[in-house]
Amino acid sequence: MEYVPTLRKKYQEEILPSLVKQFDYKSVMQVPKLIKIAVNQGLGAAITDKKLIDSGINEMTLITGQKAVQTKSKRDISNFKLRKGMPIGVRITLRGDNMYEFLHRLIAVAIPRIRDFRGINDKGFDGRGNFTFGVTEQIIFPEIDIDKVNHINGMDITFVTSARTDKEAHALLKEFGIPFKN
Repeated sequence: MEYVPTLRKKYQEEILPSLVKQFDYKSVMQVPKLIKIAVNQGLGAAITDKKLIDSGINEMTLITGQKAVQTKSKRDISNFKLRKGMPIGVRITLRGDNMYEFLHRLIAVAIPRIRDFRGINDKGFDGRGNFTFGVTEQIIFPEIDIDKVNHINGMDITFVTSARTDKEAHALLKEFGIPFKN
């Protein structure tokens, strides 16, 4: 028997029929699905301290279970002492089982650990069915050992869906269990 992530199974058995009813789709192929999750961490302080990029890559790899890559600057900005090609961040794109496993850990473990949490603001939709929100500290993930963290960084998490409208994407993400503000 092959392992199937919990949220993938939930999508097939519960979310798909619920969205078909809710939006009156003619075919199950019209139902929006989660395509990928992109996690990005900007490390502007890495201009002066090169070790921040390495620690960022290690932390993102621990959090997502997939190897992270560094992002490099595209142009020179003299006010920030930034040169083209300097490493300034870390990113990762999750698809398939890794994506569902990360989403499950995010919803079940990480989001409840956010201090003074009152729900995720639903203003992060882009008009095409994608949603982005920010996390202010990486230490909400249980994979990160707080004692070994030398610099607290935030990250942006983007959910890319096949939804055509923000309303469809909001319904899909709500069904997955993302706690939006009321």
